[in-house]
Amino acid sequence: MSSMKTALPMSLLALAFSVGGAAARELRPEEINTASIASIGTEKSGPGDPDPAIVRLQVLLDRAGSSPGVIDGLSGENVDKAVAGFEAMNNLPVDGRLDPEVASRLEGNAPIVESYVVSAEDAAGLVDKIPEDYGEKAKMQSLGYTSVAEKLSERFHMGIDLVHALNPASQFAPGDTVWVVNPGPPTEGKVKRIEADRKTGQVLAYAADGSLLAVYPATIGSEDNPAPSGKHKVKGVARMPVYRYDPKRNFKQGKNNEVLTIPKGPNGPVGTVWIDLTEPTYGIHGTPEPKLIDKVGSHGCVRLTNWDVEELASMVKPGIMVDFVKGSSAAPK
Repeated sequence: MSSMKTALPMSLLALAFSVGGAAARELRPEEINTASIASIGTEKSGPGDPDPAIVRLQVLLDRAGSSPGVIDGLSGENVDKAVAGFEAMNNLPVDGRLDPEVASRLEGNAPIVESYVVSAEDAAGLVDKIPEDYGEKAKMQSLGYTSVAEKLSERFHMGIDLVHALNPASQFAPGDTVWVVNPGPPTEGKVKRIEADRKTGQVLAYAADGSLLAVYPATIGSEDNPAPSGKHKVKGVARMPVYRYDPKRNFKQGKNNEVLTIPKGPNGPVGTVWIDLTEPTYGIHGTPEPKLIDKVGSHGCVRLTNWDVEELASMVKPGIMVDFVKGSSAAPK
């Protein structure tokens, strides 16, 4: 497999983790299941606390094919972009605002939060920790999840803080019943063309008839390591890829001066999927840190959450066009 770009600069990753806060308050399932998305903007949660109505909105957007990224109950650009994506998918005026028309089209009666019984499989394949240094990563057998809670957070598209807010007393042991959101089944279809919008930080997947199949928040390069421009094609898809670190070809991480093979796993530098592009060393891939999508720059590649890139990979074939643009019809005006 060709060399790949990394998921994110480690110095910025450390900075991102240094700005944490107190644990979020406990959140009851019925608060989310009975919440009204029409109340968003009128009722305030505490700083850093998940808003039940925003959790509901994020799940509804995810079910509709316009991904909010991590479902965490927090307002922000990724939520606004998901609303804009939904508007574009439904031929509505695109402004990224949750007006009554958008709310009425999104709402449904299916419960947002459901119970889930932790299985023995959920507790299998875990690792103690993920080292920052690539040399240490290369010594590991796999870069798996570090806890059952982390594994479930990705399966159900949730932020880890929301998982704990819904299950504050759970040990997540096999046999335990826990609360999770239900983001619905993956979007299905055949993608004919992909747009990677560097201005808005979005990936848009189009069908052959020009309709918009799915929209994802994305990290697309950075000022120091910009993404490519123009049109390229998908070469192929690798699931659970190993990562070939080459400091001469890509970038320098820590004191590692030699080529390293970093094992596969959801916490690997490129996550669970690598969609290879015809532009050498560039691709669309997953990430070990989904909450940082479109918040911290990449080394030139297009980074999605693991679940979003898995969904996209199931809809693409070699040869489809990937167009790097600046500004799209799904961007909030």
